[in-house]
Amino acid sequence: MTYINLVLIGFMGSGKSSVAKSLYQKTKKLILDSDKIIANNENLSIPEIFSSKGEDYFRKCEKDFCYFVSKNIQNCIIATGGGMPLFCDVKIMGKVFFLHLDFDNILSRLSKKEIQKRPLFENKNQALELYLKRLETYKSNADIIINANQSLEKISQDILESL
Repeated sequence: MTYINLVLIGFMGSGKSSVAKSLYQKTKKLILDSDKIIANNENLSIPEIFSSKGEDYFRKCEKDFCYFVSKNIQNCIIATGGGMPLFCDVKIMGKVFFLHLDFDNILSRLSKKEIQKRPLFENKNQALELYLKRLETYKSNADIIINANQSLEKISQDILESL
């Protein structure tokens, strides 16, 4: 039995939350979604935190989350925010899996409602630019790069087989 946390990183819309749920079905490990926990702790949505308290404050919350998980949590599935690996050492939380998905596939997976929740995607060119800028950081922070251009079942299987 392994007690290591499974840490999922990747661009917005790459499937971190969906993969976390799929992994839960197979492992029954608790899911911790950093954005949901931070929003709950602040009693604000992520966009509200950004607009009322600023990005620096939000990034501090992410760092606090990483540190807390590294010291207190084991045997969980951690779904991170898309920017967390750029500002935090996600490796301190556990084994890091980068869900690598082509930008076009990310766009095709997002409904209009999901795009509205992510204002960044309103300008597709800016979103692509950010995706390309973050790619190397995701790769360098990952213990394992997972091809996320496949079914949830296969992605989860690949992650579990790599343990």
